[in-house]
Amino acid sequence: MATEPLRARPPHRGSGSQRARRARSNSAALVLVAAGALLGWALPRWERHLPEAGLSFDASTAQATLAAIAGGMITLAGFVVTAITLVVQTVQAMSPRLVSALGHFSRYLVLFGLLIGTALYALVALSQIRGDSVPRVSVTLAIGLVLIDAVTVLRLLASLRHAVTGGGLARAVGERLRTVIDEVFPAGGSGVGGDSGAGGHTWVGGDSGAAGPTVPRGPEHLGGADGTPLIHRGPPAVVFAVDEPRLTRLAARHDVHVLLRHTVGDFVGSGVTVGRLDGRGPLPAGLARRAASCVRYGPTRTVQQDVGYGFRLLADIAIRSLSPAVNDPTTAVQALDQIEEGLLRLAGRPLGPAWLLDRASRPRVRCPAPQWPDFVSLALDETLLYGCGNPQVVRRLRALLERVGAEAPKDRAQPLHERRAALDRLTATALPDPLLNRTASHSDSQGLGAPTDENNR
Repeated sequence: MATEPLRARPPHRGSGSQRARRARSNSAALVLVAAGALLGWALPRWERHLPEAGLSFDASTAQATLAAIAGGMITLAGFVVTAITLVVQTVQAMSPRLVSALGHFSRYLVLFGLLIGTALYALVALSQIRGDSVPRVSVTLAIGLVLIDAVTVLRLLASLRHAVTGGGLARAVGERLRTVIDEVFPAGGSGVGGDSGAGGHTWVGGDSGAAGPTVPRGPEHLGGADGTPLIHRGPPAVVFAVDEPRLTRLAARHDVHVLLRHTVGDFVGSGVTVGRLDGRGPLPAGLARRAASCVRYGPTRTVQQDVGYGFRLLADIAIRSLSPAVNDPTTAVQALDQIEEGLLRLAGRPLGPAWLLDRASRPRVRCPAPQWPDFVSLALDETLLYGCGNPQVVRRLRALLERVGAEAPKDRAQPLHERRAALDRLTATALPDPLLNRTASHSDSQGLGAPTDENNR
């Protein structure tokens, strides 16, 4: 298959990394705990100077109420910890990588902070009751916080119904995957095609009458010996993100090109060259170090900018559910539903390596990225192998290949035809019984059970 032309797109400006979201959740939980303690200390003192309001309690009843609220919230906090443990165990059973990839637990941490904050509020307010003086507003507010906490816990229980099922996890991954596809492979991205003249260079974007840099297209410029290397100085790690806006601004400010050699998701060792700077003259001191710092590393891959990892997680769910120890083909079908939607979203979009454009629409950063055959192989091959003996999975795979094949451009049909032929061969070997083989020879969007039109078979 011919290599697709280079894409051109603006740098991706995401909503923040998973680490930043985790930091926000931790901060919110701490703020709720501190706010509960502070409010329990300040409000009873402040309301002494206000007219009496709120529910009417005598001192002993108010003390009993606040003590019961504090104990109940601590018990509920323990329940939240138990629920989180249950979710972690269930998610790890489907794939250990899902725990860190989904970020399911930030809201549970905030809920934990809310419950502990309410308990601290009740305890500190309890200490403010002296003699027959009852802070009625404070006790009333404590009861209101109990109602808020109860509603929040009920919502948590409702969300757990989906978080602890294979289908719910597949839907969560599919939702994240579609968001990342729209960010990394935006619809209508422009391609870079054709030669513009001598030297094997081409113009990308910008005003055709304005002077601007030319882009080297030959492979010898994409990671060869020329240029200033960008070195990974830390310990061995995985590239989980690239700060595209900052890297593009650096390249535009110093009129250079950045040619990245490793894509998001690659494992790189210490001292490995992750890219190169290509400039017209001597480069400023420290520019290579600043450019290299735009590549982010971590212990594992994330879905933040890694479309392939989203398909990897869905394939993990599918093949884990097909293992003899689990034997749950319906979950595999649910994962294939999300894989189909991801492939359909990619089918008509420019894929492969991309040039990131600066504000003047000039190419500055070349980012490697997978091609269409890479995504098809990642999304389907292992499920083809492990699901060929299950009629439900085979029928769902046939429906997927038919639908994606109908939507994909003709120049992307070959990988789908190859998978369809492989599915036929594998099924014939795994299902020698004529009845099961005939059953598996039909496509079915439900796997088994969808209405069929006998005249169209």
